[in-house]
Amino acid sequence: MSGAEAFIDPDRAQFEAFKDLPRDTPIEMLNLVRFNDLADYPGDHTLARDGLTGAQAYARYGKQSGPVLARVGGSILWRGGFDTVLIGPADEAWDAMFIARYPDAGAFLAMVTDPEYQRAVVHRQAAVKTSRLIRCAPAQGGTAFG
Repeated sequence: MSGAEAFIDPDRAQFEAFKDLPRDTPIEMLNLVRFNDLADYPGDHTLARDGLTGAQAYARYGKQSGPVLARVGGSILWRGGFDTVLIGPADEAWDAMFIARYPDAGAFLAMVTDPEYQRAVVHRQAAVKTSRLIRCAPAQGGTAFG
């Protein structure tokens, strides 16, 4: 991802657009994450000089945020490993890909504002080189694309 813009946290406009959508329907969040080679903690963080990889920092984020995800009724619906891009930018590769399901958007908002989650998110911010977080409305599966 040479020269690509980093997307780590939502900007204000994106977060407001998310909050403006209905909050009382189930949602699924597609997560695509590329890690830093080395975690980039703030200089005053206790792990700043430990030399953790981005993957190690993201694992800490997962371990600490997982109980909050479960507490709000969320779960990981799907997780997969990246192979190659068939359609799209050839330099977009992802280290983590998963879909998180929430009972509703309110549950997602409760998670990201939870104090325990707020303590965990520093690991995500240190781990991530760039990411995509895409809100999806659940739909019925089937055997056809359309």
